[in-house]
Amino acid sequence: MKICVLVKQVPDKNDEIKLDQNHKSVDKNNFNFVTNESDNYAVEEALLIKEKLGGEVTVCTYGSESSIQVVKDALSKGADRGIFIENDQNEDYDILNISKIFKSAFKDENFDLILSGLQSDDIGNGQLGVLIAEHLQMSHGSLVMETETSDNTKIKVKRELENGWFQWSELDLPASLTIQSGINKPRYASLRGIMMMKKKPIQTIKLSELETNAQSIDNLKAMYIPQKTKETVKVEGTPDEIAEKLHNILKNDLGLL
Repeated sequence: MKICVLVKQVPDKNDEIKLDQNHKSVDKNNFNFVTNESDNYAVEEALLIKEKLGGEVTVCTYGSESSIQVVKDALSKGADRGIFIENDQNEDYDILNISKIFKSAFKDENFDLILSGLQSDDIGNGQLGVLIAEHLQMSHGSLVMETETSDNTKIKVKRELENGWFQWSELDLPASLTIQSGINKPRYASLRGIMMMKKKPIQTIKLSELETNAQSIDNLKAMYIPQKTKETVKVEGTPDEIAEKLHNILKNDLGLL
């Protein structure tokens, strides 16, 4: 089975967020970058499927030059090869246009299974797996908590629904699955795995070399970090007066009514 796992480099959750002087981007100089949490579970699930059915696990990421490290980390855990799509144009793209970039990079790969984390810890839109399934005409399963495979034609997935309910679904391959955190226990890279990683191939594809109709974000005016404020208003009067004043505050000042 030919499996691809999408991984993303994100800032550590404990890093402090600061903006550049132009207030149009985040200052990344002090970030401690790590692999997105749910992507670690996707890598582990791909390795478990490979150990059961055989095949090849490819790890792919898109981003700046430093993003290649998350590919190396996955190769150290047992993945076979890597694909690094380098954003050499330094443009910002929304998730729809990023999915178009992956589509262009994967057009000749013919993956049987594409796994991705449920959502990224930085943006958190949770749409990439769905969009890739649409672009590549694949089956799709979201919020996957368990998988069962016996051959290279179908896969059964246990999906998490609302209010503690779950659903088993059988999907035809090829398929794109978004993996929920907690589906398994991700392994650590061994010393042997780290040494073997250095011999594994990593294909670097520059964004400028891809034929894609992705369009960069061009309507961003400014970014800001919400400021914490506190204001106490004391409402006095008779019960009728208090009720009227509260109604005016909720409707006119806060816009809640």
